[in-house]
Amino acid sequence: MAGIFKYPGYARFWAADAVSTFGSCITTVALSVLAVVTLHASNVQVGLLNAARWTPYLLFGLLAGVIADRCRRRPVLVATDLARGALLATVAILAATHLLNIYELAAFMAVFGVLSLLYEASHQSYLPRLVPPAGLTSANARLQQTSALAQTTGPALGGTLVTTLGAPLGMALDAVSYLASGATLASIRRPEPRPDAEARNLRAELREGLTYVYRHPVLRSAALTLHARFLFASIISTTFTLFVLRDPALGHGSKGAGFGLGVTLAVGGVGALVGNTLAGRLGHVPAGRLMVGERLAEPFAWTLAPLAVSGPAGWAMVAGAQFLVWVALGTSGPSEMAYRQSITPDRLQGRVNATIRSLNWGMFTLGAPVGGLLSTELGYRATLWLAIAGMAASAVVATLSPMRTARVAEDGAAGAAVEPVSPPVPAAPPQR
Repeated sequence: MAGIFKYPGYARFWAADAVSTFGSCITTVALSVLAVVTLHASNVQVGLLNAARWTPYLLFGLLAGVIADRCRRRPVLVATDLARGALLATVAILAATHLLNIYELAAFMAVFGVLSLLYEASHQSYLPRLVPPAGLTSANARLQQTSALAQTTGPALGGTLVTTLGAPLGMALDAVSYLASGATLASIRRPEPRPDAEARNLRAELREGLTYVYRHPVLRSAALTLHARFLFASIISTTFTLFVLRDPALGHGSKGAGFGLGVTLAVGGVGALVGNTLAGRLGHVPAGRLMVGERLAEPFAWTLAPLAVSGPAGWAMVAGAQFLVWVALGTSGPSEMAYRQSITPDRLQGRVNATIRSLNWGMFTLGAPVGGLLSTELGYRATLWLAIAGMAASAVVATLSPMRTARVAEDGAAGAAVEPVSPPVPAAPPQR
């Protein structure tokens, strides 16, 4: 896998991603504590805050894909990184000076979501311009391994910072990480194809991206079951955070619960690292089987959370749920992304990635408020069980669908976008 760094530009692309991911892991804890402990947000308000972050994906996701295909992708990455850094710095200053309320925070997160949407549509589409199809699985695995490493230390560090110094500092650190990421991406010198200057029809471009995803028999199955997975995961995610921070057996709504949440999420990072390592050893397993395996394993792993007891054993159970969930995601992730990138022509990369990703994360717009509302009406554990049941049902559908036949196309359509200057990377063990 180390050979992937021989491709010009990939090392800096990876470094920029690592820096911003580490900062984001800190902010995951800081934002939750800022909302629940500092701003005293209700369960429903926490759900609405999460929804605000992801609503742009549902509203503007397809348009972001068109932009990614119409523009050179690196300048979009640089601009959105710098803008997100400035936005988070503003939130940190307002929070530190007690000039922020939950609704203003939600508005900031909605703007942040728009910027992240543009970034991610270009990020996933830019990678095939740096790495050929045969190296995509390895390249994605390296990115996800680094993300997992950041997640093992970032949340725990974030929890410590929040407990000792307050949530605004965590937000400020993430702001710095985005600025550093933008500067690193700006230093990549690999040329990109000139965007097509011909007049184009927006509606036709949107339809072309949708058609490619939802008429492709295997990609359609993978996308639809992934959308369902994200819907139920968004309910679980919102409820799980509230459960850890507020359940009498665990959080009690104290600042110390922020440290506990950070440690719990860090354990998930360890699981992701284990999963990415396993992915490298499962090169002989087709992508479709790993994808189906993840869909089946995740709901079973989550059952540890609503079964959690009081005291240290309860903390071990919620952390165990995070660990097992992320082992499953880490094992299948590189292959799932590589499959999608390898079968998609370069001119459609932005639209295909944005179509799937926007609807995935757009599910948080629906699921996060539902999670907050159900947590208030039914309680945390009952809500977790309902969402787990829904996720298990979608996993059964995935098992019976054509997605189980998916294989990474190492000579796929994305290959024309890259001409390696250094010796080609040996076919890496297929990772998710």
